[in-house]
Amino acid sequence: MKKGKLGWGMGVVVMLMLILESSAASGGLGWRKAMQPPERPPLMVANRVAASSVVIPLHGNVYPTGYYNVTIQIGQPPKPYFLDVDTGSDLTWLQCDAPCVHCTEAPHPYYRPNNDLVSCDDPLCKSLQSNGGNRCDSGQCDYEVEYADGGSSLGVLVRDVFPLNFTNGARSSPRLALGDVIPLNFTNGAWSSPRLALGCGYDQSPSASNHPLDGILGLGRGKASIISQLSSQGFVRNVVGHCLSGRGGGYLFLGDEIYDSSRVTWTALSQEHPKHYSPGYAELYFSGKTTGYKNLFVTFDSGSSYTYFNSQAYQGLIYLVKKELHGKPLKEALDDQTLPLCWKGRKPFKSIRDVKKYFKPFALSFTNGGKSRSTLFEFTPETYLIISSKGNVCMGVLNGTEVGLGNLNLIGDISMQDRMVIYDNEKQIVGWVPANCDIIPKSKSSSFW
Repeated sequence: MKKGKLGWGMGVVVMLMLILESSAASGGLGWRKAMQPPERPPLMVANRVAASSVVIPLHGNVYPTGYYNVTIQIGQPPKPYFLDVDTGSDLTWLQCDAPCVHCTEAPHPYYRPNNDLVSCDDPLCKSLQSNGGNRCDSGQCDYEVEYADGGSSLGVLVRDVFPLNFTNGARSSPRLALGDVIPLNFTNGAWSSPRLALGCGYDQSPSASNHPLDGILGLGRGKASIISQLSSQGFVRNVVGHCLSGRGGGYLFLGDEIYDSSRVTWTALSQEHPKHYSPGYAELYFSGKTTGYKNLFVTFDSGSSYTYFNSQAYQGLIYLVKKELHGKPLKEALDDQTLPLCWKGRKPFKSIRDVKKYFKPFALSFTNGGKSRSTLFEFTPETYLIISSKGNVCMGVLNGTEVGLGNLNLIGDISMQDRMVIYDNEKQIVGWVPANCDIIPKSKSSSFW
């Protein structure tokens, strides 16, 4: 896509290639063999901070930036990196000077890795394998990820040890597969500086959006994702969420201590599609009435700027939107290429408030597998329209079939703005609630609703 970005995670294919002696030209020039891990003290399991959360500010916007990212400190001494937040994929990786064979433009110098490699027979390495059929000859864990927007990364998984300091005096040195030293602030006041393992990407292909980035923060449902690893070692519960402000920015959180579950609208995650944060199938409603478009497979993806419907549902929605606009003081702005469909008024618009009266809300009704009452996810004009730089109003729901998503229907950043979206992997549910995403919370008692 030329404007905004299509989800990093949708259609992601992860292939783990296990490095053998014959791979001298693979690009991992500094790492011929996995190093033997040093002896480490046993991890403390008691008194962990599972009853806490990590909150990280977000930067960016849907338009004109086209993405949201976080700043993560990594390494010793710590250095800042901008990582795109992606709930649609598991692997966290940085562009890496290993040395770098092909790297794209990055905001910071490429990551310089340590020499503690993840072995190809490590369970985390195996969890990333696409078919489980790769051989392992005591080699390092090499990966290749390909994304639906055309981007890709090839590299090797590394791991480090890190200390954690808790307010109760406990100390621990957990090992996670996501990178190097990453300082974390917990909402209970504890502070930690975990050393984490991540993908050291030494061969990248740019995505269609081609914006500068240091790497990807993978927050998917798999074992290799940041949240799964933190949870497996008892630091936070296996819950991740975000609050994207329509004014730009917002926050990302790991753990379940910053929201009131009773105020959240919940629906079950699909067990048929365990790789995605998908509530399963939905029916499309427009202005409170059914459209007849049913059995739409839907997934949430913070790695996508815009929302995508399959061709049939998209064309049906556009027909209804245009029908409602008939006789209104708007006409198509054919000269505005910001998005496929834009309208102009008698004078340039300054905000969605200027035009929202002309546009009706629509919704997706999730069936919950027929086990309970259906759940509605509503799209107000603020969550499916943008104002372009030319002062026109543009439709932020796009035709997913045209960009290779097939029948997949994807809820992107634009439609998750100004609400907290929560992915609870422990209870296998996803939820949302309106929120002031400009206020970064510290606990459940924080005033941000």
